[in-house]
Amino acid sequence: MKTVDIYTDGACSGNPGPGGYGAVLIYKGKRRELSGAYALTTNNRMEIMAAIKALEALNEPCKVTLYSDSRYLVDAIEKGWVEKWRKNKWMRNKSDRAVNVDLWIELTELTNRHSVSFVWVKGHADNAENQRCDELATGSIAQGKFGNDKCYEIPS
Repeated sequence: MKTVDIYTDGACSGNPGPGGYGAVLIYKGKRRELSGAYALTTNNRMEIMAAIKALEALNEPCKVTLYSDSRYLVDAIEKGWVEKWRKNKWMRNKSDRAVNVDLWIELTELTNRHSVSFVWVKGHADNAENQRCDELATGSIAQGKFGNDKCYEIPS
């Protein structure tokens, strides 16, 4: 299996509001950058979306170390929260439904295809790749070329 390092970040201007994601994929010293934006979404959705888009970009199963400054993303996978929610029919507990289920399902399918380890990095610190992902995410928002986050639901 090829070994790939992936850095991701999500951003939102307002929460909810316009949001963007950025990802940097590094394989044998070569890099690929990905980004995109949505008109109405949340920061957490963009954090997950960045991971999804990066993993989707891989053409074959790979061994991946995915770095993110999102505790929500990293802990949900590494601490088994997503698997617990799935087993409980996407309920966090007896009364609270898990959020972003559509994205968690997509991400889970991708992590089953690849061998992925999620690693938390401190955001807006000394990690150049994380900072680049933030630039990509916020730059996508600034460009104003928005897609539609069709599964985002405005909280009632």
